[in-house]
This record gives sequence, structure tokens and C-alpha cells, in this order.
Amino acid sequence: MNGKILDIIGWAGILIVIIGMALRFLMPASVDLWWWTMAIGLIVVAIYGLGHWRSVVVFFKKSQTQHGTLAASSVLLVLAILIGVNYVLARQNKRWDLTAARQYSLSDQTIQLLESLESPIRIMVFGQESTFQPFRDSLAEYEYTSDHVTIEYIDVDRNPGLARQYEVQSYGTVVFDYNERIERVVSNQEQDLTNALIKAVEGEERKAYFLQGHGERDPANTDQRVGYSNVEAAFLRDNISVETLILTQAGQVPSDASILIIAGPSNDLLPTEIALIEKYLSSGGKLLVLLDPPDEPETTDQDNLITFLGEWGIEIGNDIVVDASGVGQLLGTDAATPVAASYPQHPITDRFELLTAFPLARSIKTNPSDERAQIVVETSPQSWAESNLDLSGGEVSMEEDLGDVPGPISIAVSVTAETNQNVTEDTSSDVNQTNDENTEDTPSEIRLVVFGDSDFASNGYLGIQGNADLLLNTVNWLAEQENLISIRPRAPEDRRITLTQDQQFRISIITLLLIPGFIVGSGIFVWWRRR
Repeated sequence: MNGKILDIIGWAGILIVIIGMALRFLMPASVDLWWWTMAIGLIVVAIYGLGHWRSVVVFFKKSQTQHGTLAASSVLLVLAILIGVNYVLARQNKRWDLTAARQYSLSDQTIQLLESLESPIRIMVFGQESTFQPFRDSLAEYEYTSDHVTIEYIDVDRNPGLARQYEVQSYGTVVFDYNERIERVVSNQEQDLTNALIKAVEGEERKAYFLQGHGERDPANTDQRVGYSNVEAAFLRDNISVETLILTQAGQVPSDASILIIAGPSNDLLPTEIALIEKYLSSGGKLLVLLDPPDEPETTDQDNLITFLGEWGIEIGNDIVVDASGVGQLLGTDAATPVAASYPQHPITDRFELLTAFPLARSIKTNPSDERAQIVVETSPQSWAESNLDLSGGEVSMEEDLGDVPGPISIAVSVTAETNQNVTEDTSSDVNQTNDENTEDTPSEIRLVVFGDSDFASNGYLGIQGNADLLLNTVNWLAEQENLISIRPRAPEDRRITLTQDQQFRISIITLLLIPGFIVGSGIFVWWRRR
């Protein structure tokens, strides 16, 4: 009688364990329910085992049982080792992206930005449960890269109050909440997500002023050859707004200017404008100058601007840089477009390994006696500075006896100076007085960068390899946003293979007939030989 009762208890225990396992898969959220169900089932099975302890002892005394127990123990040991290794590796997460375009890896800019976070950031994805997976694929790397990142997936239909609180207007909205600064974006692409992250982290928007009135490039112009509208769009992605400035009308550089940009002027600046720019710089201003070669030989253009830059240790060459390395052919350009592939050590080009191209550039050199100037970009050793500005005759060759300078040729130079350093001896006393009164409010240093070309940033050339990254790195260095100096995320590439109908037919014949036929034929041949 007791044996029958124990048998019933044993079967009941097994049934309870099975029910607990079923609850584990059917109701995963009810952890307490399925956990305690399986625990009770195991306790009942243990009671059954204790009731048959004599049979258990006899069973384990058999040699066959002992061998089976040894084998089972070995299996359990191997499983325990695998579980332990898996536990350790799960907490030492390492990923490898083997795709050609590294489409599952974050860009350098995103990684650098995430690693520089000083406070927690909350990223909330508002949508429907069925649409969250693409966002999980994109945002998982953000959470993996930084411990400060917390990601939440919120079903708008189930939690409309939170969606209303964050002013969510559509499904698929990603909200970045950083130190009570809110940014929203409706996209799962890294480029858009990182742009929103930059705005949330940086907070205050920087402002770049493009000088106008001397034939400079216009940031509103959409023309491919001379327009700069793509520059404006790129600036906005890095949280920099764009304005234009006619200095003779404004009377001064606006106080909210983070950067003043002089892009490709065709006429010289007036002495009064130079004085206003000098005043702006002396108070800790930031200036970017993109200066093209003169249009005609023997032309002394931009005398006021070139003299002003010379006072900062920057020498402007009256030449055109020619590159005979042939690298430009890879980008579809000719020898009149020098290409830079390696860069001197500088914060702007730190870990920068992309090609940059500069159509019709002039040399920009540093004054050896001025330690403030530093080379940022230089061309290959196969290039030279051509003193003959008329390239209409076709092929040219380097002739040092006629004034040509062998490469490498520097085409971009930066200057860093303390605000209390006077550039010229005749700096006006009112400027000094202004500096003394506002010492605590002025930036720590003056920054200036000069490029010998403005075409590289035009709409038609900004998309070449690293041109956009170099320009944005320069602007961010000038604006003292060093955490944004990096390689930016690229738009996903379309890497589909397009096949003609004939190619599809050939692939079908190979995969469906030739390969299977070869395997079957090999099998028949082996069978025939063994007969």
C-alpha cells in the first residue's frame, strides 16, 4: 500500500515539474509562479526518492549503473564547464563586424561622443512592439559602448501619457533626454541618431558667420561648382547654425559668433574690415580662411588679407599646387587637384586616414620664426608648387630654376595664440582696454586656420572621401568642440548585386545542374569501381 502511494507521489511530482516548465514558456513574466511550481515538483520527486532509498542503493551497486553514472558525471562536468565559460563570456562582451562597410559598427564620432558622456542619458523609442527590432539593432551598440546610456522601448498605444509628456507626434520617434535637454528624431539610422545625441549633449548651439560682400562662397547657394549649401547642412548636423555677415554694415563681428569664415573671396577686404577682424580675434575669436589662387599670373590679389595673415605667421604662396602622384585619378581628378593621404600631427587630423582633394590649391606656409603656426595638411612628395599660374598650355613639369618648389607642399596651416598676445605693435588702445575689462569672459585662446583652396568644400567636392570630415573637424576644433573631431557616420551603402537575365541563367545551370550532377556522377563512379 505504501509503495503505491509513493508511486503516485513520484508521478505527481513529475507532472508538477512538467507544469512548471510549461508555465515558464507560456507565462515568462510570472516568474514566481513557474519557479515555485517547479520547486514544489522537485521536492515531491525527492520525497519519492527517499521512500525508495533501498532500491536506489541496490541500483547504484550494479557495475552497469556505476559505468553509466561515471559517463553521466563526465557529461555534467563538460556541461558545467560550458555553462561557466558562457557565463564569463556573456559579461565580457566582444563583437566583430566583418562587413565590408562596417555597417554594424559605430563610427569614430559616435564612439568618441559616447565615451565622453559625463552624465546618464536616457534614450526612449516610442512606437509599436512590432516595429522595435530595427531600433534595437541600431541602438544596442550605443548601450554597449557606454554605461551612461539607458534605452527604453515604449509602446505608444499602451502608454500614451508618457508619449504626450515628451511631445511625441509619430511612431518611430526616438527621444534623447540628457540633463533635462530633450532632442527628438524619427529615424533608426546612426547618422540621424548621433546628430540628435550631439544636440542633446552640447546643448547650446554654436554659430558660424560667413563673411559676404567680396565675392565669397554663399552657404545658401545650391550650385554644384560654387555653392556651399551642403556645408550648411553638414554644420547643422554638428549643432552649428549658419549666418551671413556683411561686416561694413554690421560694424563688428557679432558677439554670438563662434567662428568667422572667409570662404573664397574674389576681392580684397577693406582696411576697416581687417581692423574689425583683428579686434574680434584679439578677444579670443576663431577664424577660418579659405583662399584660392589668383585668377591670372602676375596678379597681386588680396593684399590686405594676405598682409594680415602674415602677421600671424602664415605665408600665402602665389602659386598653384600640382600633384603628379596619380592618386587623384582614383578620385576622378587630374594633376591640378592635389590629394593628401597622410597628415602631420595635429588635433584636427588626429587618427584621420581619409583621402582629401583640393582642386586648384595654392601653397600655405608657416613662418619659420613664428612658433604659433603649425601645418595641418600637406600634399605628397610627388607634388610641387608651380609658379606659372597659367596651366592652359597642358602638361607642366617642375622647374626649380624658374621658382617651382618641390613637395610635399603645405596647403593648410593653423595658428594658436593666447588672448593676451599682441599680433601687431600698433594694436589700438581701445582694444586692449576692452580685453582688460572682459578678461574673465573671453575664451582662453585665439584660433585661426587657413586653407589654400575653397573648392574642396563646395557642393561638388564636399562628398569626396574625407573632405567633409576634414572641414567639420577644422570647424569643431576652432569652436573648441574637440569631442566632435572624428570620422562621422556614413549613410548605409546599397551593396546589392544586379544580374542580367543571362547571368541568372548561368548561375541556375551551375547550382541546379552542374554541381549536383558532379556529386551524383562521382558517387556512381565510386560505386561502379567498388563492384
